[in-house]
Amino acid sequence: MIGSVSIFSRSSHWIHQIVKQKLLRLKTTLVDFAAYCVVRLLVAVIQTLPLDMGRSFANGVAWLAAGPLKIRHRTTEQNLSRVFPDANQNERSAMSLAMWQHLILMVCEIAWAQRRLHLTNWSEYMTFRDNRTILRSLLSERPMVGVTGHFGNFEIGGYVLGLMGFSTTTIARKLDNPFLHSWVERFRGAKGQVMVDKEGCAPLIDQHLQQGGVLSLLADQHAGDKGCWLPFMGVPASSHKALALFSLSSNAPMVVSYTIRKNGEPMQFVSGCVGIADPLNDTAEVCQSVTTLTQWYNERLATAIQLAPEQYWWLHRRWRQPPERVAKRLAKEAAKLSA
Repeated sequence: MIGSVSIFSRSSHWIHQIVKQKLLRLKTTLVDFAAYCVVRLLVAVIQTLPLDMGRSFANGVAWLAAGPLKIRHRTTEQNLSRVFPDANQNERSAMSLAMWQHLILMVCEIAWAQRRLHLTNWSEYMTFRDNRTILRSLLSERPMVGVTGHFGNFEIGGYVLGLMGFSTTTIARKLDNPFLHSWVERFRGAKGQVMVDKEGCAPLIDQHLQQGGVLSLLADQHAGDKGCWLPFMGVPASSHKALALFSLSSNAPMVVSYTIRKNGEPMQFVSGCVGIADPLNDTAEVCQSVTTLTQWYNERLATAIQLAPEQYWWLHRRWRQPPERVAKRLAKEAAKLSA
C-alpha cells in the first residue's frame, strides 16, 4: 500500500512537471507571436509612409532613444569615448543622436524595399562606386568572401545584390523569436540570399566556397578572449579567425564593401568597395596568415566607416576589455610602432 502511494506520488509529480513545461512553452509561443504581430503591424504602417514622413518618424524616435530613454547609452558612450578620445560631450551626444536617426531610418528602408526597390528602378535608389571591381569578383568562377560591418544599410546592400541575380550565403545567429526569424529569413531569401546558422556551419561553408559560391559576412562581431586581437579604429578588438580562414583555405578573394546612405536622404544609397585581398595575387602580402588578413580587413572596414561615421552601430558591443596577456602584447606592439 505504501509502495502504491509512493508510485502514485511520483507519477503525479511527473505529470505536473510535464503540464508545467507545456504551459511554459505555450506562454513563450504566445508572447513571441504577440511580439511578431506588433512588429509586423509597425512595419505595415511604415510601408504606407512617404519618404519625408518616414524621416520625420525616424528623427522623433531617435530623439527619444538617445535622449529621455537613453537606450544603450552606456555602451554607446564607451565606444565613442574610446574611438574619439578628443571629442567633447556635445560632439558625442550629436553622434549618438545621428546614429539613432540612421538606425530607425534603416528599419524604414528595409520595410520600404520590397515595395519600392525593383529590378526596373534600382538606379533611382542606388549608385555604385568601383562597380567594375565588384562585378569582376562577382562574375568570376572563383569563390568570393564579401566582408562588411554593422555600418550603413548592409541589409539593402545584400538585397540589391540578390535583386541583380547574385546569390549569396550569409552566416547569422538564429533569432530567439521563431516567428520573427522566419520573417527575416523570408525577406533576406526573397532575392536569393541563403541564411546559415552559425552553429556547426563550417562544413557547409567550405562546400559552398569549393563550389565557387559567394559568402557574405559581418566582420565586426566580437569573438571573445580567444579571438584574433588587433586594433580596430585604433582600439583593441577581438575578431573571428574564421573569416580569414574561409578566404585562405579556399583561395577566395576577400572583398570589403559598404552600402551607405547618400547625403542623409532616405532610400538613396551609395555602394562601393574599399579593398580586395586575393590569396593568389598577394602583392601587398596581406594574405600571409590569418593575423595579417584579419588586420587588413579591419583597416579597410575602418576606412569605409570614415566615409559616414554616424552610420556605424556605436551601440554595438564591438570593443571589450582584452585579457591581461593580450593587453600586454598589444601595448608592446604599440610601443614598437611609436618608437
